[in-house]
Amino acid sequence: MPRLVLTVIGDDRSGLVEALANVVTAHGGNWERSQMAELAGKFAGIVVVSVPAERADELTGSLRELDGLLDVAAHPGADEPLAAPAVEHNTLTIDLVGNDHPGIVHDVSAVLARHGLSIVTIETTTRDAPMAGGRLFEAHVVVRVPQGAEISQIRGDLERLATELLVDLDVSEQ
Repeated sequence: MPRLVLTVIGDDRSGLVEALANVVTAHGGNWERSQMAELAGKFAGIVVVSVPAERADELTGSLRELDGLLDVAAHPGADEPLAAPAVEHNTLTIDLVGNDHPGIVHDVSAVLARHGLSIVTIETTTRDAPMAGGRLFEAHVVVRVPQGAEISQIRGDLERLATELLVDLDVSEQ
């Protein structure tokens, strides 16, 4: 069964998920996985749906009915869930907290890319700093580490960066 990756965004209000789910269900689709959140007054997310091959074009066309409520784009996904990789991977979880300033995500992602790490998930937020004023930046990142990668070098580079950025960092291996 073909799988579609839907990207969605709209002004946050109740009923958005239901409206999308109605269209998916009406075309024999199955909602497999999603990540959605309210961000800056918008509701945004990604959804993986499977749909019978003969109804995929019909479903994609019907998503236009949501215009004005949600902007939805459909992208072809892998027809079958990807098999587990033959090579075993470690996972690192990186938690970072510090004063917010431009460039933190860029700097952290540059270190990860230099080591050939793949981001599985990344969640970031800012919030008011208690007592001191200003804003705090928080990130929770899960990365896939290929077998043979030197965890101590990765950890060392991240710790050097944390010192430069003046942020607290916790790196744990899974």
